[in-house]
Amino acid sequence: MPPTVINVARADDVRDVVHRAVQALAEGQLVAIPTETVYGIAASATHPDAVARLAAAKGRDMASPFALAVKSVEDAEDYAPGWNAVARRLARRCWPGPVTLVVEANRQEGLLRQLPQAVLPYVCPNGSVGLRSPANQLVQDILRMLAGPIALSSANKSGEPDATTAKDCVEALGDKLSLVLDDGPARYGQPSSVVRITEAGFEVLREGVVGRPTLERLSRMLVIFVCTGNTCRSPLAEVLMRRRLADELGVAEDELEQSGVMVASAGIAAAAGSPASPETAEVLRKQGLSCDAHSAQQLTEHLVRQADWLFAMTPSHVESILSLWPEAAGRVKLVDASGGAISDPIGGPLEVYERCAEQIRAGVERHAEQILTELRASTNK
Repeated sequence: MPPTVINVARADDVRDVVHRAVQALAEGQLVAIPTETVYGIAASATHPDAVARLAAAKGRDMASPFALAVKSVEDAEDYAPGWNAVARRLARRCWPGPVTLVVEANRQEGLLRQLPQAVLPYVCPNGSVGLRSPANQLVQDILRMLAGPIALSSANKSGEPDATTAKDCVEALGDKLSLVLDDGPARYGQPSSVVRITEAGFEVLREGVVGRPTLERLSRMLVIFVCTGNTCRSPLAEVLMRRRLADELGVAEDELEQSGVMVASAGIAAAAGSPASPETAEVLRKQGLSCDAHSAQQLTEHLVRQADWLFAMTPSHVESILSLWPEAAGRVKLVDASGGAISDPIGGPLEVYERCAEQIRAGVERHAEQILTELRASTNK
């Protein structure tokens, strides 16, 4: 019997489409779903018979495990606890998106232990599990409503071309499917990149949509200093931290990124493109440093999500960040070593800027030690 095909664009209410997919998966049926890469074939990972039929439909043995599709980074870590910094960084920066992360997983820890024993050989056969959060709103809605993750594979038989349309799914798998969600051609039309997380970084198992150079960049630590206008305090901190890290690592400042760390600054209420204040430039010039290339930028959701650490000048800056992005709570700290505020020197004489710079330097020294420790731990340097 051929599968039911639903054209999502023509549906009266997309919520009904989501409900039908959730019901089909909960009943142990196989559903072809759209993702941003290629179309996938999905089975509820809480339904052993469905996962076994998924393997049979693919013509695939347990040596080629299925990925688990999850809603978020937090969900992923619940299934396989103990992620290192590189894993969290790539997940935070790539998800939802076309990257599958393969991480070490103990079947007796986390939510993996709650999956049926018969399912585990299909998703975690050798001590690791592949996790993915697809960048497709329909799939995200299904994951939010479904109890448990989805066992996911490309909607084709092993060794055959990937399915990039709903029609491809029907032609490849036909009556193996109960339901096909037609959301038009897949955006990228090529598979996700598969990345294995290691103690020293990562290994690309399959280079798909996201290439190795991009993955290298996304795996680097990002430190952002935050003040109000991004013209006085945070540019000072940025330049001082760059010099401190470069000296310790024995590299030029423009080589920091290749050493695994990036330093930037932003403002809660910045006027984009503004240069650093003349007093800030003078304070740094006296120390043989320069902020001539500085261009103020607004702190955005994108920057907050990308950052490993957000170092704020005052408690009110911390409150502003967390009121907008509460999920960043574990990554926001004050610059001041004593936990106090670093007052804005704007409008004051050069002496005020110099005192401000010394207060910032003390904070930079403290945080630099932590950053260097984390950097060496993640790169084995």
